[in-house]
Amino acid sequence: MIPLLQVKGVAKNYGAMIGCANVSFDLHPGEVMGIVGESGSGKSTLLNCLAGDLTPDRGEVIFNTRVDGPLDTVTMSEPERRMLSRTDWAFVHQHARDGLRMSVSAGGNIGERLMAVGDRHYATIREQASDWLGRVEISESRIDDRPSAFSGGMQQRLQIARNLVTGPRLVFMDEPTGGLDVSVQARLLDMLRGLVREMGLSAIIVTHDLAVVRLLADRLMVMKNGHVVETGLTDQVLDDPQHGYTQLLVSSVLQV
Repeated sequence: MIPLLQVKGVAKNYGAMIGCANVSFDLHPGEVMGIVGESGSGKSTLLNCLAGDLTPDRGEVIFNTRVDGPLDTVTMSEPERRMLSRTDWAFVHQHARDGLRMSVSAGGNIGERLMAVGDRHYATIREQASDWLGRVEISESRIDDRPSAFSGGMQQRLQIARNLVTGPRLVFMDEPTGGLDVSVQARLLDMLRGLVREMGLSAIIVTHDLAVVRLLADRLMVMKNGHVVETGLTDQVLDDPQHGYTQLLVSSVLQV
C-alpha cells in the first residue's frame, strides 16, 4: 500500500537553534500518528512544516494526491498547497479562535469551507452545516449563533466540524484538547475518536498529554530537542519505553 504521507529528512533550524532535525516516517491511510514531547521539543515546528505553514530547510513531504499521485508539498506552488488545505487536508488548532471566524455564524463557518471547494447552493450548504453541527454535538438551533456565544468546548467542536465537512483525508491537530476542562476534554476525545474511525481519517496529533495519544494514536513518536528519540506502536512505547527521556515522560504522568 502506498503511504498517504511520506516524510523524508525534514529539518528546520532557527539560527543556531534546532527546530526539528532529519525527521522521517510514513503515514498510511486511516492511521493516526501521535507526536509527544515537552515544550520546545520540536513537535509543533515539525507539524507546521508538514502542514505547509513553515518551509523546512531540508527534506520532502510527499502526499499521495487523489489525481496526480505522490507529490512533494514543499515544492508545490502556494495556490496548489492552499487548495490541498481546503480539500484533502485540515488543521485543528489548539485555540479554536485561531481556526474560526468569530464574526461569522456557526453555520457560516462550516459553509465557508464548502464554498471554498465550489459549493454554491445555499440550501444544500445550510443542510450540510446543520448536519455537521449535530455530528459534533451542537444543537442545530445554534446554527445562526456566532462562535463568541459558545463555550470553549463548543468552539473546538465547531472548529472540527468546519474542518471535516469537506471530507479531508489527513488532519493535523495541534494540542486539540489543550486548555479545556478535564470533563470537556473527555467528551471531545470520545467524539474525535468516533469521527476518525467513522471517516477513516489519517491524522497527526501533537500533544504533551499522553492520555490523548493513548486514546487516539496508533503509533507514537517521541521528540526531544528537535530529534526523534523513540517511535513505535503507541501502547508498546507507553507500556515499555526504551529511551530514558520517554521513561521520564511516562513516569512523570504516573506520579501525578
